[in-house]
Amino acid sequence: MQPPRREPLAVASLAEVSPDPDQLITVFAAVQAIHAGRTKAGRPFYDLSLGDASRTLSAKIWDDAGEAMQSAATLEVGQAVKVLARADTYQGAVQLVVRRLRPAEDDEPGYDPSLLFGDGHAIVGDRLCRTLVIDIETVPGTPVAELPAGVHHAIERFAARDGGDESLVMSLSPMLGRVISLAFGDGDVDPREQEATVLVVPHPDHPITDPPEWLRPVSEADLLRAFWTLAGAADVVVTYNGRGFDIPFLIGRSLVHGISARVDLMGSPYSLRPHLDLYRVLTGGGRALGPTGLDVVCWALGIESPKGAMDGSKVSEAYARGEVRAIAEYNRGDIRATTEVYQRIRDRILSFREGW
Repeated sequence: MQPPRREPLAVASLAEVSPDPDQLITVFAAVQAIHAGRTKAGRPFYDLSLGDASRTLSAKIWDDAGEAMQSAATLEVGQAVKVLARADTYQGAVQLVVRRLRPAEDDEPGYDPSLLFGDGHAIVGDRLCRTLVIDIETVPGTPVAELPAGVHHAIERFAARDGGDESLVMSLSPMLGRVISLAFGDGDVDPREQEATVLVVPHPDHPITDPPEWLRPVSEADLLRAFWTLAGAADVVVTYNGRGFDIPFLIGRSLVHGISARVDLMGSPYSLRPHLDLYRVLTGGGRALGPTGLDVVCWALGIESPKGAMDGSKVSEAYARGEVRAIAEYNRGDIRATTEVYQRIRDRILSFREGW
């Protein structure tokens, strides 16, 4: 006698998924990665990474799920999907074996973009893109006079060793500084037509009134939530020296605020996705052959440099004066320049590399 058929179980989030190969489940998720492959016997399959705000799981589609195979061929990273699958284990980890999947529909029951992409979706849901170019600006987080003596001494020693001032030392540390501006744009758009967006944290003594559409005032916590929403929807996050500064700073500040860093952007330094650090491409991942800052590279390539009246060393003082608009404009210029450098590298270097 056949056991009674078990109806598919609707699961609210990936955090609730547990192995049960006899139970079909339905769940909404965002496609974080997708790769087509073949077994040694020539059997086609798809490997996927499916995620929401609570968890990321690997998934497999085999050729006996023909409808799912056809749907997978049209999927894009960052796309929201509804999945019918079984949860099994593979090498000790939960893995979904997908039977069906399709794009999620905005008005269907149970679908909530914030549950997939995080609370930041309400801030930047209209600006998601596949190639995300980002840059941040930071300032000291706490007046030196308010720091414990031991922390202050650590800053003094660090400043003396590196020949910098205490303010700069604090701005470069995610434990002592904070993000006050995050600019981002679509790296696949012509830089001359790119409309970069900037999330800014207003100075408490200088509120922002009537900001332009591209300038979005937020708290630092909401800025971080928005960043992880953007990163989770992107196929690749593009930075210039982001592995050395921007990304670890954003991760550190997220830790301080208790916000999950939902995308691994500090994994293998040799991978081109999900984080492409243009500085590492140009330096071979090793020691630079002389000055290789963004302004130097822009000059060499004939690209207009964003460095002018404002540069990173002046951000802290400008922020104290309430010149957030000027900081945002400078940050926005970095996105345009980084996008131009990215497109040159994409077309002349990356297109000839395996894995791109």
